[in-house]
Amino acid sequence: MTRLIEIHSPSGDVSLRPRPAPETVLLVIPTLNEEAHIEHTLDQLLRGRYGAERVETVVADGGSTDRTRALVTAYAERNPNVRLIDNPRRLQSAAVNLAVSSCARPEHRVLVRCDAHAIYPPGYVLSVANSLMGREADALATVMDAVGETCFERALAAIVDTPLGSGGSGHRGGTRSGYVDHGHHAGFRLDMWRKVGGYNESFAANEDAELDHRISLAGGRIWLDAGIRMKYKVRPSPARLARQYWLYGRGRAQTVTTHGLRPRLRQRIPVIALVVNILSLLGGALLHPALFLPLAVYLLTLCAASAYLVLRMRSACGLWGGVALFAMQMFWGAGYLRQRLAGPGAR
Repeated sequence: MTRLIEIHSPSGDVSLRPRPAPETVLLVIPTLNEEAHIEHTLDQLLRGRYGAERVETVVADGGSTDRTRALVTAYAERNPNVRLIDNPRRLQSAAVNLAVSSCARPEHRVLVRCDAHAIYPPGYVLSVANSLMGREADALATVMDAVGETCFERALAAIVDTPLGSGGSGHRGGTRSGYVDHGHHAGFRLDMWRKVGGYNESFAANEDAELDHRISLAGGRIWLDAGIRMKYKVRPSPARLARQYWLYGRGRAQTVTTHGLRPRLRQRIPVIALVVNILSLLGGALLHPALFLPLAVYLLTLCAASAYLVLRMRSACGLWGGVALFAMQMFWGAGYLRQRLAGPGAR
């Protein structure tokens, strides 16, 4: 069921396209201890034009110990299209799979996945559905723009979406739309979702890229719409960032080994840098001081990145940029190596 109406996308573009009716869209939001964000997130997603409040919305909670569940329950009492379900496996991948298997109805054609602590523009959900159904695509990715508030977060947000941070991924602050092999998950045609079996729940991270690979193997196409953007809040500390990228590295290695893929150059660089830095440190300490040179060059590069950020941000907060790069690159590489050495089934 579609209707032809004028669309104002979050990017400001106006076009005429058949927009899926809200009743054909299933929105899933995984949660775990999100009391500080969940009400605002629901308000962002379900307030807007074209009947966004009529979208079937499922909050799949992984066992929150704060007030998340109570807040969602109260919200659902005021909004009959919102419901809360339990996600006993806790993982986001399991949350989305469970919501589809238990809540999707025959009239649902589009699945939209959103996060509980991101910042969404007005009309995001139906813009995703409209963009997906308006072209030959089976999945839709949108662009993520990093934001932060503290000194460290601001520096991280300024550098994470650069080639040094994310490796140049189009969905990280990019401006060009087009078909891609992977992107930030926003929407899916439910028939393709069911065809490939949804997320692989053995993945604690990188489940999105693994699913995108299976969609491509099944003949599906993924469209990155750079006109639809959302903001995500970066990790608040170097330790939290390091853990995040450790998991990212492990997840990527699991995808590579599961499907027998060859890692891309931008995925090899952090691993190579880690190995070279370790060998340089050991060689310089045990054999000859000249072997410290590769490590010194790497550290000077981080210092240069920090200096660049200080000038770009016009703030001493930019000094955190090198620390953020070290955490992202070294811990991604360490997680990748750990998973490759442990084998595809290791947890």
